[in-house]
Amino acid sequence: MNYILFDGPSRNKLLPFTYTRPVADIRVGILTIREKWEKYLGFTTSTVTEEYLTEKFPMVELEENVMINGSYLPNGELVELIKSLKEKQAIFKDEDVIAFHTTEDQEEVNFDEYEAIEFERDILCVEHTWDIFSKNGKAIQNDFELLTHERKSQPIPKSVNVINPENIFIEEGAKLEFATLNASSGPIYIGKDAEIMEGSIIRGPFALCDNATVKLGAKIYGPTTVGPHSKVGGEVNNSVLFGYSNKGHDGFLGNSVLGEWCNLGADTNNSNLKNNYAEVRLWDYETEGFAKTGLQFCGLMMGDHSKCGINTMFNTGTVVGVSANIFGSGFPRNFVPSFSWGGSNGFTTYLTKKAFEVAQVVISRRHIEFTEQDAAILEHVFEDTKKYRRQ
Repeated sequence: MNYILFDGPSRNKLLPFTYTRPVADIRVGILTIREKWEKYLGFTTSTVTEEYLTEKFPMVELEENVMINGSYLPNGELVELIKSLKEKQAIFKDEDVIAFHTTEDQEEVNFDEYEAIEFERDILCVEHTWDIFSKNGKAIQNDFELLTHERKSQPIPKSVNVINPENIFIEEGAKLEFATLNASSGPIYIGKDAEIMEGSIIRGPFALCDNATVKLGAKIYGPTTVGPHSKVGGEVNNSVLFGYSNKGHDGFLGNSVLGEWCNLGADTNNSNLKNNYAEVRLWDYETEGFAKTGLQFCGLMMGDHSKCGINTMFNTGTVVGVSANIFGSGFPRNFVPSFSWGGSNGFTTYLTKKAFEVAQVVISRRHIEFTEQDAAILEHVFEDTKKYRRQ
């Protein structure tokens, strides 16, 4: 069977992260949503997404296809139900389509002609940006069970202080000495060739993905995920770094999400709680206003390729778009549009020519090519977000 992950109705609610990727390529837990589905299904997947993303994330369509909503995270029961789908059958959760079997052109699907199968069990779904960190603990637990089933961890070094060692899994090539790992409140997963430097104190649930690094003396509270090739230092609480992003120095990051290729300067801090303890509102690209999150704790949402200078301070519930460059004293406003350059004293447009020069340097340091596809995607984001920049 051919499995295709589609963005679904939550795509715009997950901006700025979905400006540069399909919904299925969001990381929550240890794996991306796509990686979870592929492990459960035993097949690779392709994608239905925005047209400007299709060259990098193409769809492979055959005579028979099963379409899966990329906002939903798989579990064993749901996967078995999906594998048993027959033509003209669809799985729903309340009024949301989770998956359907089709032999038609995707633009012509009429669900009135489908047999509706209601999935009544609980299931994780990423519908809003803040779901990425608020549901991260359960997602780490599920991924931990999936990845470690009937496998044996590498031994925990004797110099490591450990609580609940049976809830810790270390992949081959990982390095850690003289650290403290407390897995009593959730699992700790340490990926291939990852490193935890001396003096670090980590409380689960925690995922350190392949080739990622925890710097000397870091303090990390779960549920936190440090994506592949990322670096973290200082104090981190309930946050997700997708991959290739750095918070390498002292400073606090809490209840936050960083996309890929982000960098926080030394002593950057974000607030995750308002002084009056009120509910946090976040910029909503769909309504183009500030939306209620239902959360008392909510920090920074930063899109791909965005960066900030040393001593940057972010207010509670700040949204930073794609490829923004923030610096200077004071608090920048709590919505920073994509391709903005500046800080609390105001912003100018960060032109793509300059932004691409930086991206090429940053990405080449990791021996990855900044492709024409990448440039075209960012050009589209630049044009699509012009209306938010006040120049």
